[in-house]
Amino acid sequence: MRQIAFREALREAMQEEMRRDERVFLMGEEVAEYNGAYKVSQGMLDEFGDKRIIDTPIAELGFAGIAVGAAQNGLRPIVEFMTWNFAVLPLDQILNTASKMLAMSGGQVGCPIVFRGPNGSAGQLGAQHSTAFESMYANIPGLKVISVSNPYDAKGLLKSAIRDDDPVMFMESEVMYGEKGDVPEEEYLLPIGKAFVKRVGKDVTIVSFNKMMKVALAAAEELAKEGIEAEVIDLATIRPLDWFTILESVKKTNRLVIVEEQWPFASVSSEITYRIQKEGFDYLDAPIRRITSADAPMHYAPNLVALYLPNVERTVKLVKEVMYMKK
Repeated sequence: MRQIAFREALREAMQEEMRRDERVFLMGEEVAEYNGAYKVSQGMLDEFGDKRIIDTPIAELGFAGIAVGAAQNGLRPIVEFMTWNFAVLPLDQILNTASKMLAMSGGQVGCPIVFRGPNGSAGQLGAQHSTAFESMYANIPGLKVISVSNPYDAKGLLKSAIRDDDPVMFMESEVMYGEKGDVPEEEYLLPIGKAFVKRVGKDVTIVSFNKMMKVALAAAEELAKEGIEAEVIDLATIRPLDWFTILESVKKTNRLVIVEEQWPFASVSSEITYRIQKEGFDYLDAPIRRITSADAPMHYAPNLVALYLPNVERTVKLVKEVMYMKK
């Protein structure tokens, strides 16, 4: 199987869907003439022209509103935000129009649209460019939220998102765009709402998503050196959340640790913890534990960045705690 970069996997997904369906188009800042801020849309202007690859002003509220209107009138827009931090500006269009239109119209007017772009921290970007938004958007009924960790999943889920009739928030990561992974040449789609077991184990379940999957998998490797077999689950879709896969794993391992790049209050891990203790309490041999980002804005200094984010060492330590091992 060939290996391609994360950005190439996203590009292929958009190209294939645009060739398949003339209603699909891409718009956003620098997506056309500049080939994308992160070169995700490189070459797409040459293939599809400026009617379907559309550069926008630096006015997220404005072009999000245009895209929502286009979706309600039969087109299928893909909107690229240079970062999800900038999507705070068009939140009114996402929350009050895209997510609610199907319900407010009695099922008569849908909004098939994909909002996508990098999410979360990417090093020394400071407090205003480092927020992870999965839990915020997952709190909104009517939206689907996808957060991907590798090129294979990114391509398969983006194709499914473009074909979906609901508004989809598609979370990527700036630090992963250049990372390579196995991606088939033949067409494939992955199901929205399905978590993926990335490593099989019997002693503890570790759940994560997006770039924190690298932390989870690396922690599992370290634990394996001490004879601890961790099962690692990649959520991939945050809403709808695949409770069943997590619960079935906990039935086997009896322990659960969640690693996420969210603030701790009302986070994805909060919801998972509630649901698993509600439906799987009798299978737990230890309290559910989690690792989140610090409950504070992310600062610029490298030492504070390191303290802010989850890491392998903290994950390994927490797994040992839920297994009641000596520190």
